[in-house]
Amino acid sequence: MTCSYDETLLYKAQTTMAHMLDTAVYLYDQDLTRFYDSFLASEYSRRFESGESAVIAGMSGHELAYAVISENEELAMKGMDYSIDRSREYWCGWSLAYYQWYSGRSFRYINRLAPIDEVCGMYPVYHEMDIRQFSDYLDEKDIEYKRSAFKRLRAYLGISQRELAQRSGVPLRTIQQYEQGQKQLSHARADVVVSLAKALYCRIEDLI
Repeated sequence: MTCSYDETLLYKAQTTMAHMLDTAVYLYDQDLTRFYDSFLASEYSRRFESGESAVIAGMSGHELAYAVISENEELAMKGMDYSIDRSREYWCGWSLAYYQWYSGRSFRYINRLAPIDEVCGMYPVYHEMDIRQFSDYLDEKDIEYKRSAFKRLRAYLGISQRELAQRSGVPLRTIQQYEQGQKQLSHARADVVVSLAKALYCRIEDLI
């Protein structure tokens, strides 16, 4: 797995992300989900996940939270308010920054695997565990997401497995095995994937 940027920036990235979420919620009274959606839609999320030091190391979490909020509303920057306690939002930011770095996936994609409210719900169980257990959980979610993508595309077209088999020339049993997770499309022959992508009117990347 390819990490997003040099590991020397990781600790600062985690600290910045953690303080950003904590500050947005507790200093600026933002709803966590709405704020995180704004972060995902902003240029800062892309700059952060690419390892841009001007964002990761050049901004504090407070400054980043303010920058994201002020894109959508006018507000005055409040004074810094450091807390000894670590909130669940702080843990969410710390953990998400780690997983984004470790996996190389975008924050938007990670949010599809586990929305921010779901991540916060993991806090009571996971906050005292090794961060790698959090990563393992999201990796499992990623496997399930990719497995269900094939079925979602077929359902979106409103066709049955048998109709897809007829359109693509791929055996019905093979299609059933892909949807049930007994076989992985990422391990299929290239001609099979191309035939299915054409039948589903999607890109090969959407399947694998």
